[in-house]
Amino acid sequence: MKLLLIEDERQLSDALVALFKQNRYSVDVAYDGESGEEQALTGIYDVIILDIMLPKKNGLQILTSLREENISTPILLLTAKSEVEDKIKGLDYGADDYLTKPFVADELLARIRAISRRKEEFIGNELTFNETKLNKDTHELSYKGNTVKLGLKEFQILEMLMENSKQIIPKETFIEKIWGFDSDAEYNTVEVYISFIRKKLLAINSDMQIKATRGLGYSLEDLQ
Repeated sequence: MKLLLIEDERQLSDALVALFKQNRYSVDVAYDGESGEEQALTGIYDVIILDIMLPKKNGLQILTSLREENISTPILLLTAKSEVEDKIKGLDYGADDYLTKPFVADELLARIRAISRRKEEFIGNELTFNETKLNKDTHELSYKGNTVKLGLKEFQILEMLMENSKQIIPKETFIEKIWGFDSDAEYNTVEVYISFIRKKLLAINSDMQIKATRGLGYSLEDLQ
């Protein structure tokens, strides 16, 4: 699971990053509202942990902007404020949950697990494009009774394509989402995995294919 933490208190941020990594989460950090919003708008994160009181742009402004841009990533608000009105405002603006500082680490982790599960339940465990299906539990790709197993990176790439089937996804987005901002993976790495997936689509006679748009990225299209 990939997290984005937007928190300007450096000591707290460092402690949370250590906590998340200890629990095998991948995490990126932003220390002000403007850079945090820029990262969040990429749509590559599974959960965003967002402080309300931030320099340059506050958390509620970021939250409003993300929802207006149809970024549906689950968002957990962190704040020192404890008034009921603030909690209501945050939830009305589109937050999925709310945690008041100071908090217990185990509760934060539990809330992250809870809001990520709700998203998975809403999306379901199977993605479809025409009659081609991708099982998110078994990583199996199937078409009319033909089935093939995908490797983890293959699955993650195809999952992104099927969840955003009407969009062109740049290579940079695959690298950031799957390998991480700090990864030394190169763009041709994505090309290699796309090639693997195409061979497996052919193997099951799938009715979809991966289209490469020069200079832009990859998308799905009907197999004519």
